[in-house]
Amino acid sequence: MSPVLAGVLQLLALIAALALAYRPLGDYMARVYSSDKHLRVEKWIYKGIGANPNAQMRWPAYLRGVLAFSAVSVLFLYLLQRVQGHLPGSLGFTAIDPDQAFNTAASFVTNTNWQSYYGEQAMGHVVQTAGLAVQNFVSAAVGMAVAVALVRGFARSRTGELGNFWSDLVRGTVRILLPLSVVAAVVLVACGAIQNFAGIHEVGQFFGGSQQWNGGAVASQEAIKEVGTNGGGYFNANSAHPFENPTPFSNLFEIFLLLVIPFALTRTFGQMVGSIRQGYAILATMVTIWIGFAALMMATEFHHHGPAFDIAGGALEGKETRFGVGASSIFAVSTTLTSTGAVDSFHSSFTGLGGGITMLGMQLGEIAPGGTGSGLYGMLIMAIIAVFIAGLMVGRTPEYLGKKIGTREIKFAACYILITPALVLIFTAAAMALPTPGNSMTNSGAHGFSEILYAYTSGANNNGSAFAGLNADTQWFNSTIGLVMLLGRFLPMVFVLALAGSLAEQKPVPATAGTLRTEKPLFTGLLVGAVLIITGLTYFPALALGPLAEGLAS
Repeated sequence: MSPVLAGVLQLLALIAALALAYRPLGDYMARVYSSDKHLRVEKWIYKGIGANPNAQMRWPAYLRGVLAFSAVSVLFLYLLQRVQGHLPGSLGFTAIDPDQAFNTAASFVTNTNWQSYYGEQAMGHVVQTAGLAVQNFVSAAVGMAVAVALVRGFARSRTGELGNFWSDLVRGTVRILLPLSVVAAVVLVACGAIQNFAGIHEVGQFFGGSQQWNGGAVASQEAIKEVGTNGGGYFNANSAHPFENPTPFSNLFEIFLLLVIPFALTRTFGQMVGSIRQGYAILATMVTIWIGFAALMMATEFHHHGPAFDIAGGALEGKETRFGVGASSIFAVSTTLTSTGAVDSFHSSFTGLGGGITMLGMQLGEIAPGGTGSGLYGMLIMAIIAVFIAGLMVGRTPEYLGKKIGTREIKFAACYILITPALVLIFTAAAMALPTPGNSMTNSGAHGFSEILYAYTSGANNNGSAFAGLNADTQWFNSTIGLVMLLGRFLPMVFVLALAGSLAEQKPVPATAGTLRTEKPLFTGLLVGAVLIITGLTYFPALALGPLAEGLAS
């Protein structure tokens, strides 16, 4: 079987698996967030944190819950790293330096999982399990809660109430993320991923020396890493490491895990707003972009010109031979179009245009299908922008799901889409202009610029993958990327929740003959075009200096 055919067959198998899971998982999540009942374990949690799960919140109160919980999480994870040397199960590792501890705390709380350290050489069992793994669950649940709050804004009318943040947080964790992660961890253990609390041990002799490896609860952390679109690896090699991702089957399974909730949330959206077809329209937009990017990536990596590529059957540099070019291409596209950031190959070693595709996937806003929750609310913001553009074209007041998109709503949407590009471009420009940050670049020219552009793109979009080649463990990069991750996560949430509150206060507008049918293929095409054009106009100059220049020159 040719490598190209193998890659296409894996893509088709993945699509089939996602299609089978789409309806049951989407309907289940809709029931979870619509139920009035609380499980016994959930009642214990509410009592422990002093929350009333039945109290309805307007958007300022909902936002205060998001920010307060996240602030406490950052502080807790920071302190846990700083006292690591005094904790049991630290494997002899000392406390993490302040700037790196801040960066890591901000990274895992914002669902970014950017890592400027070697996991197997820095973090002991307690920090990995009680700190990083816990944030893998709750940071994903926060994103899902904000998405559900926006959906309720569309579904409700003449009220500013968006639900209860604490209830949404706990239910997302207990009823959705935890069960899926348990099943996924069992499958990964069966595939060969390790799950233990062993210490550091030597494995064999190599050229007169020995190699050392940690044990760890890897399979369980790998499961929520993918299910929650987190991406932080137990080992520095991330999902390219055989302890995390042993076989071609586990590789395809991990891609399935990181895509299944973001895609299924479109079904949840359709159920909660009372129109399944509206969910299908959003799904079709996401799928069109995802498949298009996957096909473009495989074409770039398989057919890039040059004798070395021809002999190898594709651009194999930086890719695991047990996965091959096709599976690595699908993984790279899926992880950068979501907010996962896990890698089974090194994006810096992709062809120039291939590296640009991974970067562009993040710059779209990671909305195809995006992260757990963040992908859905990001795409709904883009749908509002698309409806507004269509309204301008035909001279009608734009409406979406029976809600008028007026001046206030479009200001919130515009602020949302401007925040992330501003963070990426401003901090990239500062890093290139100042003398010290440039010393961290391994490469010069277009590829060196791409390393820094990729780093801030990854941080601001809460992805977490790295272009490699950049020494990001410096005070400048730890501090600035940490700040970018926090701003890129929580500033957009402010506008999402404000928009949700504004929509929930409106009374529904009846559909007329002139109403834009947002469940039709025409709107899907308009939405795809709006996403690509807005991103292209924003980032094209920067991309032209980096991956495009490198790709055209090679």
